[in-house]
Amino acid sequence: MDAFRRFAHRCSTWVGTPYSFALALLVVVAWALTGPLFHFSDTWQLVINTGTTVVTFLMVFLIQATQNRDAQSIHLKLDELIRANRNARNLLAGIENVSEEELQALQKEFERLRSARTAAQPKRHPGNPDR
Repeated sequence: MDAFRRFAHRCSTWVGTPYSFALALLVVVAWALTGPLFHFSDTWQLVINTGTTVVTFLMVFLIQATQNRDAQSIHLKLDELIRANRNARNLLAGIENVSEEELQALQKEFERLRSARTAAQPKRHPGNPDR
C-alpha cells in the first residue's frame, strides 16, 4: 500500500504540472493533424476515445487516493489545533463523523455566532479605518 501511495502522489503531482498539460495538448493536436491522413476514419476516432477513457478512468483512482490522504492529513492537523486550544470545543475534533442533522445544527449555530459578532462590531467607514 505504501508503494501505491507514493506512486499516486507522484502521478497526481506530475499531472498537475504545465508539462503534463502540454503533453496532453500535444497528443490531441497530433491526433487531430493525423485525421486527414487516416481520412477521419472510425479507427482514428476510436484511438483518441479509447486513450482518453483509459487515462481518465485510471486518473480518477489516483487522484481520489491523494485527495483522501490530503483530507485525512488536514483533519488531523485541525484536530490537533482544536485539542491544543483551551477555548475550542473538542466536539469539533471528530466532526467529519457526525450525522448530517448534527452538521446542519452546528452550521446554524455558527451562523448565529457570526451574526451576533458582526452586529456587536462597530461600523467602519470606507476610506478611514480608524472610524
